[in-house]
Amino acid sequence: MKILFTKTALVMLAVGAVMSSCSKHEQSQKTGITYNDKTNGGYVRFRQTHPAPGPGLVPIEGGTFVMGGSADQDVTYDYNNVRRRVTVPSFYMDETEVSNQDWLDYLHWTAITFPQDRELYYDALPDTLVWRKALSYNEPYVDNYLRHPAFQDYPVVGITWDQAQDYCQWRTDRTNENILRESGRMVSWKDLNGGGKKGAAAAAPATASAQPFNTDIYLNGQMKGAGIDGKKMMPDLSPNAQPGTGKGGKPVRPVRMEDGILKQGYRLPSEAEWEYAALALAGNTQFENIDDGKLYPWNGLGVRSAKSKTRGLIMANFKRGNGDNAGVGGYLNDKADITAPVRSYAPNDFGLYNMAGNVNEWVADTYRQTSFEEFDDFNPFRGNEYTNKRLADPTKGLYAKDKYGRPIKDPAKSNKKLKYSELLALQGQSADSVAAAAPANGNAAVNPNNPLSAKNSGKAFNADMRGEKDTVNMALYGTTTLVNNHSKVYKGGSWNDMAYWLNPSTRRFMDQDEASAEVGFRCAMTLVGAPEIYPTGKPHYSIKKARAYKSK
Repeated sequence: MKILFTKTALVMLAVGAVMSSCSKHEQSQKTGITYNDKTNGGYVRFRQTHPAPGPGLVPIEGGTFVMGGSADQDVTYDYNNVRRRVTVPSFYMDETEVSNQDWLDYLHWTAITFPQDRELYYDALPDTLVWRKALSYNEPYVDNYLRHPAFQDYPVVGITWDQAQDYCQWRTDRTNENILRESGRMVSWKDLNGGGKKGAAAAAPATASAQPFNTDIYLNGQMKGAGIDGKKMMPDLSPNAQPGTGKGGKPVRPVRMEDGILKQGYRLPSEAEWEYAALALAGNTQFENIDDGKLYPWNGLGVRSAKSKTRGLIMANFKRGNGDNAGVGGYLNDKADITAPVRSYAPNDFGLYNMAGNVNEWVADTYRQTSFEEFDDFNPFRGNEYTNKRLADPTKGLYAKDKYGRPIKDPAKSNKKLKYSELLALQGQSADSVAAAAPANGNAAVNPNNPLSAKNSGKAFNADMRGEKDTVNMALYGTTTLVNNHSKVYKGGSWNDMAYWLNPSTRRFMDQDEASAEVGFRCAMTLVGAPEIYPTGKPHYSIKKARAYKSK
């Protein structure tokens, strides 16, 4: 039975994070200090929320499953999906693959935000030449597939793994910026663009920011002030707060992570998340018992529908045999010759479309043949690259920014929190020298003579965990192996693949800089807080409320 997502189960308790009632302040359970009271230090506590997914996402309730368990054969004899029981935490995942229209939105924003930067726009373009085959007439797809309105709801292809990562970061920033502007925490879209006025009055937009919104930079307090702050900023209860733009001149502040308003970052799903979401065994589960396994994202052992209204129809877009990509003229069984619109065919029990066929999908993992045997059994993933945000001014905690307004990230130098003196030493500076050199506006530039690559003051730490001490002899790359740390996994089967590759356990890899007409992607997002998504009608322990502290 298909599990339906009840939106009310995840909707935040109010628009944004709602403070506790001023008439009856909550108190700390450990100190008795009253929260949300500006007279005692302004400690702030917001009601605990279970945030709703970002735009385009559906919730995936996590759990345990046998990774690689749905594979019934290994026709390639790669032995790269040995069965392994793992646990996947709950998360969110795109309902559909990212479409051509979604990517055109990205290109449009890039063009209007950086109109003089042709390199940035060029790097964001998909490789439409992936359609070219030496002995096939595919030029119409080269010219039309990305931009023609007839293909706007089709999955974008020709995207490298690196481009997909850039899109995830862009989507995160645009989603969070829209939340802040629509809710009044930043200047509104209308006011940002001249308040709807015409002519010369609209020539000067309200924003004073020379660079586009970035979530990390905003949360670090580096995007605020006149022309940026909105009319409904968060109240600032700090005793050191200065009079602001709030009602009656009350102090206000930007949104913080603690407020629960901004979304987690969009990202590529891990291989384990993708396989778990594709199988959707939650639809076959009762009281923790899985009553039937799956070979594909749907029930049954075949690829045709067993339902009376759709009996015999192909359940996904794939190649049924050599020379058969669509069926017979007059009755095109799978309704597609190349790709199909992203909402084609029936969704699986998590509500996800095209988790088999249509296009293969990039996942975040770096490929190794033995990954299933080696990674952790909780939230398994191979491909970590630990980084730190470079500091432009350590004494003020300001991040260094690149020319696009994004924080500059460097390989992590330690696997633990450094002492403050060590943090400064990594930049070859002391607190006194940094403070003396900081400009008045606090937006210091990084000294090129003192990069973050200064010698480490602690124990040696390998920041690149993609190979987990599995070095690859690059002298043999291309001779005896095609695997290195740029090899990324893709899964799911495509319009041009046989049914074998529709099995969620199958896995292949491609270099992160390569693209294909048969590979697209979808995004995921981490779910924070309690993992249970469908609590209605299930037994629960009663939890006693904390007793309020009363001073004598």
